[in-house]
Amino acid sequence: MMRLVPLSLRTIGLSILLFPSTWLYGQSASEVTQGKSLFRLIYEGGWTMVPLAICSVFMLFLVFYCWQETERKKFFPESVIDELKELLRKRDTGEANEVLSEFDTVLSRTMAPALDKARPDLANANRPKVEAVLVEGLELEESSLAQWVNYLNVVATISPMIGLLGTVSGMIGAFQTISGGGMGRPELLAGDIGEALITTATGLAIGIPAMIFYFVMRNRLANQMAATVQVASSLVEELAGDDED
Repeated sequence: MMRLVPLSLRTIGLSILLFPSTWLYGQSASEVTQGKSLFRLIYEGGWTMVPLAICSVFMLFLVFYCWQETERKKFFPESVIDELKELLRKRDTGEANEVLSEFDTVLSRTMAPALDKARPDLANANRPKVEAVLVEGLELEESSLAQWVNYLNVVATISPMIGLLGTVSGMIGAFQTISGGGMGRPELLAGDIGEALITTATGLAIGIPAMIFYFVMRNRLANQMAATVQVASSLVEELAGDDED
């Protein structure tokens, strides 16, 4: 069945699945398709290379997804903030909700239920209740986004551990080979030692970038949420006015 897959697709697929090993061993995608040492190294890595490949793909998905979901446009529509302030200054919460409904952003999803609690007839427009609902909504949105970022930390943690498991497996195989009379034949130990070293290196090659991206995405999310909170607070202030009594 593998022969039916075009060579270019095989190249792309292998490059994505095994990119940590590609960086680690200095192999290009063309070398992979020519059956050079990368295939050999992966084979020597043993069964632990399968979960490591899954971690590699999952990390790629998380990086692209988290980067996309933490773009500024996902948090609040900058183009209509001034319009929203003007509407809330007039306490036209219905029209403000109409404007927000045109955008699928964190601010839209949290401000809409908060504005439903507003009381334009009161001096402070029921500001305490509006702020309580708004804060609760922002916390839920942040928690929902943070769980995906935290998965990067999971990958960064378990990948080296899987590599270490492969190391232990390889060393056990090496000692079994020695006990079977292979002490004087180093070529018999090469496969087990190779498994031990390759899995450790691959686990670290996945875990280190995952940890770096985890901190990058966490800070990116924190910055975007801080900006969203600032915008939401300014809108509530426009709604409530100067009188908070």
